[in-house]
Amino acid sequence: MKYLKIIFEFYINSSLHVALSVYALIRITEFYFSLSYNEELDYFIFYGTITGYNFVKYAGIAKLHHMSLTKNLRLIQIFSLFSFLLMCYYLIQIDLRILLYFIPFSLLTLFYAIPIFKGLTKNLRNIGTLKIFIIAIVWSGVTSLIPLVSQGEIGINEVMYSIQRFLFVVVLTLPFDIRDMQYDKKYLQTIPQVIGVERTKKLGFILLLFTVIIEFFITPNPSFKFVYMIVFFVLLLFLQRTKIKQSKYYASFWVEAIPVFWLLMLR
Repeated sequence: MKYLKIIFEFYINSSLHVALSVYALIRITEFYFSLSYNEELDYFIFYGTITGYNFVKYAGIAKLHHMSLTKNLRLIQIFSLFSFLLMCYYLIQIDLRILLYFIPFSLLTLFYAIPIFKGLTKNLRNIGTLKIFIIAIVWSGVTSLIPLVSQGEIGINEVMYSIQRFLFVVVLTLPFDIRDMQYDKKYLQTIPQVIGVERTKKLGFILLLFTVIIEFFITPNPSFKFVYMIVFFVLLLFLQRTKIKQSKYYASFWVEAIPVFWLLMLR
């Protein structure tokens, strides 16, 4: 039991779980638009997610405590290095035209972790309410826009789908912001800090309703609509049950697993 707990914590802390969620959203996009499976692109994003998230989470810690890193953090560093190398392996197999679309999302990720300009101490993560929207822009971009652009033209349906994905990710992130209220500085002005927990839940419900409306416009497949309605109620239930003091893995495992649950129902 002890070893299972260690493995599970490594799975969460190494960003494998979040990368699996991102991968699930890419596969969902491929199902929705009947795109062919793009192994190189999909795995590039998967390993890039691990690399990017671990850079954001642990770069500062590693810099400050390089000589006294815990065993777990060293393992995560090694795992991140292997993920980076695998990311590079798939990167060289992707068309340059497609790679160019990653530039704005990569820059957002970079500036999310480090100050934008020399001499400034704030990164994008610490500016106003930007955090949740940056996450949503990056996730929606790499899991919807880029897979669609890589295999065809972008029309109104694709644009609406990307907007739906953006709104979905915003709502998916709200339980994390509610959880982090006990840690976040007041100047961050996250959505729950500005409007309160209950209004944040109401906002999430409204945004989810918009995603349902979009779903019925863009999806001719009735089984996809039915599955999305299940996902809608599952995410809504998790959002409504979210508390500031929640169980350790409520958001980081259960909420983050919703895209995987969505994909499994589509298969």
